[in-house]
Amino acid sequence: MTTGLPTTGSASASDPESNRGISPVVGVLALVALTVCLAAVVAVGVGAWSLESAGPTASFELAADGNDSSITIEHVAGDAIDVEALSVTIAVDGAELDAQPPIPFVGAKGFDGAPDGPFNAKSDSAWTAGERAGVSIANNSPTLAAGDSVTVTLTVDGRRVATLETTAA
Repeated sequence: MTTGLPTTGSASASDPESNRGISPVVGVLALVALTVCLAAVVAVGVGAWSLESAGPTASFELAADGNDSSITIEHVAGDAIDVEALSVTIAVDGAELDAQPPIPFVGAKGFDGAPDGPFNAKSDSAWTAGERAGVSIANNSPTLAAGDSVTVTLTVDGRRVATLETTAA
């Protein structure tokens, strides 16, 4: 005879009611694991995606002549450089020149005459591999002499393309 009262005792392992509490826990853990994996994939994807384009990549050689106060830079290899977006900073023995060359230019304070190659405002604005550009320093401080250390930094649109160093001959 059944009384309708619940029976006491342990449920058997084959009883489907005994596994009911485990299913929601497993489901929640699976969803959490899936969310963590998806967040990791999104983070890696966003980190690899850059909104800024990379600047040009190029190789240069620097030469300096202390006897005639000239600096020559040869574009050896790599991307063409837009001279209109180029900024050149020259330092002698660690001190930047008082007047920096306003690339491109024809006659500027602190420089003698017109520059050579793509630094000249009347030349093509693309500086390509194989071309040489040069300036002659005059009435500028510090002066350039043989044995001086010369550093030239080239930047395009605010991004440094190269820092070149040599000793003036």
